Amino acid sequence: MLPLSDFKNPHIKFVFTDIDDTLTENGKLGPEAYEALWSLEEKGVKIIPVTGRPAGWCEMIARFWPVDGVIGENGGLYFRCVENSKSGLTRMVRVFAIDEKTRNENRKILDTVVAPEVLSNVPGSAVASDQFSRIMDLAIDFCEDVKPLADKDVQKIVEIFETHKARAKISSIHVNGWFGDYDKLSMCRQYMKDVYKIDLVKEKEQCAFVGDSPNDEPMFGFFTNSFGVANIDPFIKKIKSKPTYISDKRGGSGFSEIAQKIITCAN
Repeated sequence: MLPLSDFKNPHIKFVFTDIDDTLTENGKLGPEAYEALWSLEEKGVKIIPVTGRPAGWCEMIARFWPVDGVIGENGGLYFRCVENSKSGLTRMVRVFAIDEKTRNENRKILDTVVAPEVLSNVPGSAVASDQFSRIMDLAIDFCEDVKPLADKDVQKIVEIFETHKARAKISSIHVNGWFGDYDKLSMCRQYMKDVYKIDLVKEKEQCAFVGDSPNDEPMFGFFTNSFGVANIDPFIKKIKSKPTYISDKRGGSGFSEIAQKIITCAN
């Protein structure tokens, strides 16, 4: 990984960013990170949060934050709040990786089979408090509202998901599991194709990604302009595809540092 001072690209037009522990610190979105979002937006940089958080959060983020859209539930969906230039009215555009029938079938298995098995086999784990507003996945809390679990217990949660042929990713707070051949990166590619008619593979030099945890690894591996905030350090040995650059500061302060570097390079 390189220090942030080595970043020189003046052409960034799109910033994809994780939320938890990348934009936030100690579970809060602070003024420094929120101001950084506005600073990027005012410079014409499109911001697309990419998160494991649920559809219900995405609805609010897409409507109230200075973002172009938001990709949620680890790539299961994206939401955009679009304004009609003539009427001034807005509408929420919602796009899902899989059809409604399949989503409902998957939801039933996750709720009635997988969740009870995890809770009975991993003491101290809990269904995430935001689960009620999820559509695509099951989130198991291992350190947000519960006492932090040991690494072996977190891995046990992953193994249970995988036993049921579900995909599982470890964030900084949850293990998210789902059925379906999609992830954060696949939905980023779809988003850019749908919204901007851009092939992300061909045009990734104008894009950046900021993250903090192992479930961001596909994004770190894909984006040349990939950034980790400093609190990624405890996970680095678990990540094969590491971020290209790393900030000096943690969480939202680190994101602000990265945003300022992107803006400075563009001026």
